Amino acid sequence: MGSYKDADPALGYLTRKDTEVKLPRPTRVKNKTPAPVQITAEQILREARERQEAEIRPPKQKITDPTELADYRLRKRKEFEDLIRRVRWNVSVWIKYAQWEESQKDFKRARSVWERALEVDYKNHTLWLKYAEVEMKNKFINHARNVWDRAVQLLPRVDQLWYKYIHMEEMIGNVAGARQIFERWMTWMPDQQGWLSFIKFELRYNEVERARAIFERFVQCHPKVAAWIRFAKFEMKNGDVARARNVYERAVEKLADDEEAEQLFVAFAEFEERCKETERARCIYKFALDHIPKGRAEDLYKKFVSFEKQYGDREGIEDAIVGKRRFQYEDEVRKNPLNYDSWFDYIRLEESAGNKDRIREVYERAVANVPPAPEKRYWQRYIYLWINYALYEELDTGDVERTRDVYRECLKLIPHEKFSFAKLWLLAAQFEIRQLNLTGARQILGTAIGKAPKDKIFKKYIEIELQLANIDRCRKLYEKYLEWAPHNCYAWSKYAELEKSLGETERARALFELAISQLELDMPELLWKAYIDFELSEFEFDRTRQLYERLLDRTKHLKVWISYAKFEASAMVGNDDDSDLVEAPVKDDILEERKQCIERARRVFERALNYFRTSASHLKEERGMLLEEWLNMEASFEDLGDISLVQPKLPKKLKKRRPIETEDGPAGYEEYIDYLFPEESQTTNLKILEAAYRWKKQKVSSDED
Repeated sequence: MGSYKDADPALGYLTRKDTEVKLPRPTRVKNKTPAPVQITAEQILREARERQEAEIRPPKQKITDPTELADYRLRKRKEFEDLIRRVRWNVSVWIKYAQWEESQKDFKRARSVWERALEVDYKNHTLWLKYAEVEMKNKFINHARNVWDRAVQLLPRVDQLWYKYIHMEEMIGNVAGARQIFERWMTWMPDQQGWLSFIKFELRYNEVERARAIFERFVQCHPKVAAWIRFAKFEMKNGDVARARNVYERAVEKLADDEEAEQLFVAFAEFEERCKETERARCIYKFALDHIPKGRAEDLYKKFVSFEKQYGDREGIEDAIVGKRRFQYEDEVRKNPLNYDSWFDYIRLEESAGNKDRIREVYERAVANVPPAPEKRYWQRYIYLWINYALYEELDTGDVERTRDVYRECLKLIPHEKFSFAKLWLLAAQFEIRQLNLTGARQILGTAIGKAPKDKIFKKYIEIELQLANIDRCRKLYEKYLEWAPHNCYAWSKYAELEKSLGETERARALFELAISQLELDMPELLWKAYIDFELSEFEFDRTRQLYERLLDRTKHLKVWISYAKFEASAMVGNDDDSDLVEAPVKDDILEERKQCIERARRVFERALNYFRTSASHLKEERGMLLEEWLNMEASFEDLGDISLVQPKLPKKLKKRRPIETEDGPAGYEEYIDYLFPEESQTTNLKILEAAYRWKKQKVSSDED
């Protein structure tokens, strides 16, 4: 709505603030209340038209006699003909020309114009529609029928022409003629809407059998799921359940593998559900879930779960839920078949369902996805699929041969020249042992040692043979073990321990000697300890002492010195626990022997202290720990000990600070414990006295000057 509030009465039209006319002074609208008289834009335009001047208005012509009418028609036709000559291909000009002739009630001339237009462009269906509408509007039915016949014959793929033609015949009551036109149209096999229009036409006149026959032709022309479902719904609407079921069954036979088969099965199951045939519906759902690919059955699973919740028992509901989970796992493994965690979850689901054939199928599909690269990190998760498969066949199904085949196929698949899995070899061998097939187990473990020797395989194989008391086999296996890994201290120790348990002391000692003579050992400290413990267990103190000396030639570690000293302190042939029962001369001998042990231990400590003081003076902490051990040992000797030998040598612990060095320079300070030994403190005091003497001497000389 507008108002005259901002109108300029001198100009006679409304002024706008956003016009391009520049006023000398901007006007402000101070009063923004609505005007008392409101007008519309239509009123403004009407007033502007009425106020036009006479010379601008188009002249009004009044025709009073036939001569003037003829002149007018002649002049108008000449204008149209001239326009047509200029723009012959402009269809709107032809239409206006023909409609003007119609308005003059000159139908012959109008038909002539239409025909001339069709000669120019007969493929333009708009011309045909306008032409036929003119004939129908003026009730020239035969002429209109003639136009429609020619139109549908020349343009049979334009559905609108057929619809208009049929509608005309039906409106005038010519049902047979409309049916005949439909039949002519159906020979061109139109789209679904054309067939459905034919069916609706027959149903409007209660021709059910004719409609059924058309449906039969329809599903043959368009064998789609939607067409069959419409056919079945038609039969159901007419109350013929048997015919509807027959339609669904025929559709399933023909379209079970179609991409839209899910819709068909859902519609079929819902039909049976409406007919109160729950068992039929359940069978349809299960059949569909078994035949439709999992990627296209999402809606089907939802419908099945809803159906079971409504009609099924607990077992049926669980089965439906398992089916839904199965669908999700199928989708996951389809997107990423190398995601073995998804396969494990899928297998657990199937194992909970208990269908052996399906479980084996999932296992086979899972192990078929071999890792693409021969690197162990890619195979570590994959190999457990084979292990679980073998354990399932052995424990759940009890199929021994199938289990053996699973292990065999898996061992063939692994590239043993690049990497192997000891766990798999051992599981295969243990399976054969459970089947009392020792020969097969030995063959598997022997093959493992030949193809991919590993510590676990040697240890387990030796353990098995030791349980079977096959000592010769154990010795051979240890020899193979040491040939493969001569640096393995564990193997040397266990081999010597085996010989010791068999009473073969010399063999055990020879093995230890051979072991410590190796150039490279992974844990030599354990091997030396085992050798020393072996000699101690045999009460060979002299040999043990020699071993300690040989060990000190190789390393002078703090623990070696302490262990050596403790050995010397306890290296007594007898035991004085029952000293009250021992006679006096024997008791004196034991006491003397103990004193000798203590002296030997002190000599070891002194040697160690001398080494740390002279050759390893930077190891102050180790030197301090050595003195603490010595002090504790002297205290443990009770009456025979003398802590005064150690106390003067103990250091002072000083807390100091040192800068923390980084790549960017000092980054603060840290505290640490430093050790100040007695000889170092004396040296420090002497240095202080010397510095004081030099200062005093300089001061006296300066005073004399």
